[in-house]
Amino acid sequence: MDERRSQVARAAGERGQASVELVAALPGIVLVGLLCLQLLATGYSLTLADGAAEAGAVAITSGLPAEPAVRAALPGWARGRIDVEIDGGRLTVRLRPPSAIAAVGQALEVSSTAWGRPPAEAT
Repeated sequence: MDERRSQVARAAGERGQASVELVAALPGIVLVGLLCLQLLATGYSLTLADGAAEAGAVAITSGLPAEPAVRAALPGWARGRIDVEIDGGRLTVRLRPPSAIAAVGQALEVSSTAWGRPPAEAT
């Protein structure tokens, strides 16, 4: 009977050890999950910047203002996170991905460049 009690006590102790290990590992698991989400948001931001730069280049070749076309090509949350640079036919869009920590979003800023030939002036 004493042997059975010691086996039960040992099993209960092992279950307690597993609970402690899970609680200790939980912050690491959450951190890895947040890191993965941040990388996905950064990749998605790059895709959005590519599309916005292309829309701006198309506007340049059509003789239209590029910045409104760039902003229209982005979802609402991204419109306030961009910088647009236009130099002749070269257009660069910089986009800061969403992040819970602003410094991380700034450090992971993505950019995309597109070219468009402005239409020749009518003479």
